Amino acid sequence: MVDSVVNPAGERSGASGSGRRGRASTSQFGALGLNLADARVEASVLGLLDTVEVELRASVSSADPFVNEAARHLVEAGGKRFRPLLVALGAQFGDPTAAPVVPAAVVMELTHLATLYHDDVMDEAAVRRGAPSANSRWTNSVAILVGDYLFARAADIAADLGPEAVRLQARTFARLVHGQIAETVGPRADDDPVAHYLHVIAEKTGSLIATSARFGGMFGGAAPEHVEALAGYGETIGVAFQLSDDLLDIASDSVQSGKTPGTDLREGVPTLPVLYACEADDSDASSVRLREILATGPLTDDALHAEALGLLRESPALKRARETVRSYAEEARAQLAPLPHGPSRSALESLCDYIADRTS
Repeated sequence: MVDSVVNPAGERSGASGSGRRGRASTSQFGALGLNLADARVEASVLGLLDTVEVELRASVSSADPFVNEAARHLVEAGGKRFRPLLVALGAQFGDPTAAPVVPAAVVMELTHLATLYHDDVMDEAAVRRGAPSANSRWTNSVAILVGDYLFARAADIAADLGPEAVRLQARTFARLVHGQIAETVGPRADDDPVAHYLHVIAEKTGSLIATSARFGGMFGGAAPEHVEALAGYGETIGVAFQLSDDLLDIASDSVQSGKTPGTDLREGVPTLPVLYACEADDSDASSVRLREILATGPLTDDALHAEALGLLRESPALKRARETVRSYAEEARAQLAPLPHGPSRSALESLCDYIADRTS
């Protein structure tokens, strides 16, 4: 879900002729709003991400040519490697050169990539990261099985990190599945739709980012209280990023968001601004008209879609959603309080600033 934060032009390039992705660069951090002002920390993080990239390719390789191609499909397509980045930053509060840090980052990225194969099947997506999705290139069955294969590879690597790593990865996977089930089933009759939606995001997106930050601190040998602070920060910043995507889908142009504005609206996806608009009791003509349009479901009619998008952009619901995003960004910042001041903590704080600014 968080992958839509960066527009395609801001991502590192995909596979080159040699089959290797380009080196990590500071432009990647700029696209994420991450400010690494310290040269030593920057060099450490970049070096770790480069090593993760090599190990990712090795971890998905298979003696079967077809499995090898399908499993490498999304690895080669690129991406900003946000979860390995959180592992690398978390490790800065201990020893980032510790041997388990790189495999821990690989476990997190493999788990994330596996969910993308499954998500594309459920969403019937045709494109992922500017390339044909695995399900459209091959079949739904192949995409599901390749996702399973990546989960298995992640578990295998986690086993080398010890029982606690296996337990945490399994519990994170369980939360991901719970979140997907909750999203698929939808809120029950007595559920608050907004609370349900926030729960889904925490389970589907926040959980894996939380474990990524936890793994960084844990396998870097950070103090236990610092590991817990990193995990809390990771979950909250993950939710904040996803919520800010909701706003960008409505308020931004396609260059900023990386997708056509109003895509979620057209597909009938009830994101936070839409949920706020639907539950509002504002009696002005614009609010009433917006609720009437949204009640019709997916807005496939171009005229209705354009009208709803315009009304949402000027609505109190969008303002309220912005305030919610800022509150999550500030909560994430507050969770960093137990960590020592320095360039690594400042880098994590810069993500909070970026989220608040990009939704203003």
